[in-house]
Amino acid sequence: MTGPVVRAAGDRAVLADFGDGAAARVRGLDRALAARPFPGFVEAVPGEVSLMVVFDPLATDHAGAEAALRALLAVPAPPDPAPRLHEVAVRYDGPDLPALAEAAGLTVEGAITAHLAGHYRVAMYGFAPGTAYLSGLLPALRQPRRPAARRRVPAGSVIVAGAQCIVLPLTMPTGWHVIGTSTLRVLTDDPARPVLFDPGDRVRFRRTRDP
Repeated sequence: MTGPVVRAAGDRAVLADFGDGAAARVRGLDRALAARPFPGFVEAVPGEVSLMVVFDPLATDHAGAEAALRALLAVPAPPDPAPRLHEVAVRYDGPDLPALAEAAGLTVEGAITAHLAGHYRVAMYGFAPGTAYLSGLLPALRQPRRPAARRRVPAGSVIVAGAQCIVLPLTMPTGWHVIGTSTLRVLTDDPARPVLFDPGDRVRFRRTRDP
């Protein structure tokens, strides 16, 4: 197994890029840093295939941070905690569902079945607070973003693009395909756990027709 490509990211961070299909290794290094932080470590920001590691430039430098990461990678990472499973009820009433189904060569019901059949895992947070990117959308539904973004897509909208799915935590613009709505709140009122999902958690969608 080859190591990540580590490169400078600004004047006080390095980016460890593991390449495609390496989400588990990203999470492993993130856990290792939390358990054994190096002198000058500030924070780690996980992405889908990479980990940005921010350091205090008064305590270390890019070479020191990279050396610390290599040392952590040389030993087994702390075990991945058992993922929690979240069930998300969704109404398939999104305005883009018919066009997405047509582009995929499916009926609307076929597209709904395909979405329900995906095996979703929380890959990372990004873009805006509480925006959890869920990997695992089936290939049958993978389409590029819409040509033009919608200006205000309501919180709770279930959106898809490429190989990913998101339950919007906030009302925001997006060019992703809006396929449904949910009452799920990804952002919580708990300061100790401000977001519902942890990276690595699993998500299962369940169809509902409730208003």
